[in-house]
Amino acid sequence: MAVRATVTRFPIDVESLEESGLPWGVTVSPFAAKDENGNPPVYGSEGHLLPRCENCWGYYNTYCEQEQWAWTCSLCGTLNGLSSESVSRYSQPESCPENISSFIDLELSIEESEEMQARPVYVAAVDLASSEEFLELVKSALLAALEALGPGSLFGLATFSHKIGLYDVQGPIPVVKNVFIPHDSDGTLSMELQDVMPLSSFLAPVDTCKDRIASALETLRPTTSWERTSGAGQGLDGIFLGGRGFGSAMEALFNYIGSEYGNTFALARVFAFLSGAPDIGAGQLDTRRYGEQYASRREDADRALLPEQTPFYKDLAAVAVQSGVCVDIFAVTNEYTDLASLKFLSIESGGSLFLYTSTDDSTLPQDMYRMLSRPYAFNCVLRLRTSSEFQQSHSYGHFFPDPQYENVQHIICCDSFATYAYDFEFANNTGFSRHTSELPMLQIAFQYTVVVPPDELANAGSNTTTRAKHSLKKRLRIRTLQFGVGHSINEIYDCVDSEVVLSLLVHKVILASLEQGVREGRMLLHDWLVILTAQYNDACKLIQSGHGGSSGVHIDVAFSQCPQLQPLPRLVFALLRNPLLRLHEEGVHPDYRIYLQCLFRY
Repeated sequence: MAVRATVTRFPIDVESLEESGLPWGVTVSPFAAKDENGNPPVYGSEGHLLPRCENCWGYYNTYCEQEQWAWTCSLCGTLNGLSSESVSRYSQPESCPENISSFIDLELSIEESEEMQARPVYVAAVDLASSEEFLELVKSALLAALEALGPGSLFGLATFSHKIGLYDVQGPIPVVKNVFIPHDSDGTLSMELQDVMPLSSFLAPVDTCKDRIASALETLRPTTSWERTSGAGQGLDGIFLGGRGFGSAMEALFNYIGSEYGNTFALARVFAFLSGAPDIGAGQLDTRRYGEQYASRREDADRALLPEQTPFYKDLAAVAVQSGVCVDIFAVTNEYTDLASLKFLSIESGGSLFLYTSTDDSTLPQDMYRMLSRPYAFNCVLRLRTSSEFQQSHSYGHFFPDPQYENVQHIICCDSFATYAYDFEFANNTGFSRHTSELPMLQIAFQYTVVVPPDELANAGSNTTTRAKHSLKKRLRIRTLQFGVGHSINEIYDCVDSEVVLSLLVHKVILASLEQGVREGRMLLHDWLVILTAQYNDACKLIQSGHGGSSGVHIDVAFSQCPQLQPLPRLVFALLRNPLLRLHEEGVHPDYRIYLQCLFRY
């Protein structure tokens, strides 16, 4: 778990924070194998025995003061009693990870109801309303994916166009069964996919069926113009639609796969390969909103194309989450596809969104292999706690908030690169005390689940003759940090991490762009740099009037007195020139802007 703060010495009060002109917050990479200094956690077991504060529910850690029968919470200062079991446990503190390190990773017990055949499940959903070049690229990507999948994985191949195709590759010859997608926006199928093909026939073990899966991939062909015209419906203004029922296919697949959630699998990943906008069935999108009509409607294109045009895919993401499904979208197209609507399906289910404008120079196969080669956790819960003087004000990242508990985030799927950001604010006008030794405290708790292959269980000494299957491991990772306090602006400026400052700025300007438009995001970033420069010059007493007959005011815009701030003007300039914040009239495609937003918020 890597944690980096914008400033390692926190501002002492509200006035000091405002005078600094800097954002105040942290970035957290919870599944990173080591901390920001390269140190791994101390591993242990019996995480359910770790004491928790009765007031703030923070976890016992090395910064807590311990007496024989009690301990004082380092976050809120509450005195908590210790159970007799904990007293016995802490009689030999060197044997407990929580007394050795402030960065620990503890095993949690799994209930009997959670024990399952935890085989990883992967499903490819391929768009056949596409071109030969698109399908050749997808075939290469899936062949690379098969090489990256671990032993014991299950793989399913599905296609969609004006119909959904399910492949059975477990026999000597691949068999495909189809169900047609209705043309209307309701998109309800005439029969359930479970009735078309049993899920046990659809999900094939990669170990024994890899060659047959590769053979099935070779049979993929794009739908012909005749099939699209006869299978698709007639759209608005008498124009025939292209026959890409993506929304209906995804909805049906989630219900199909989700029927075995908690039995066959603990997490399923769906790879959706898309070559254009959905135009039939449920979730069809009107791509005509991207065009010259804005000139007549007098709409700001920098704002009009950023919000979603339908809540369908955001609601469908909730269905995916309930079905235990993570969705990765791979869009290979140079046409307007309305990723502003589609993005929710991936980012809220814990997946990723990829955009490739050409099949010729696409890195899709390499990206898939890298993505699947990385370890990942799932069914994660992330909670950040602070000492009582300050609190979390905003959180940023690909997660969804808990509907019941404040400041708790759920993450469906998380790899070692996934990073989340938090803004801080003072809980009151007092700030941190100047006269006590108490320092700001921060604690991040990350509960997660991983699938452990049988070979790792064997290495750990398990009996593989009785458990020759994948197993689930639930763990609790906790990082507790103590920060210093900057008693002057110069002390704060001397401990700035410009990369973390930029990370928080990116999140802020993306949020401003989504709510008020790209121009507002640009203005926010520009104004921030102006204010920081003014505050810095004022704090360092650098503003000088002209002397000796010269006129004007000399301002240090290069932050020459503070090396930690010097990279920021260059970084801000680069961000302003990035397509993320360039205006629509500069030729930035709206789908590419959405892709960058999703990429930078990961």
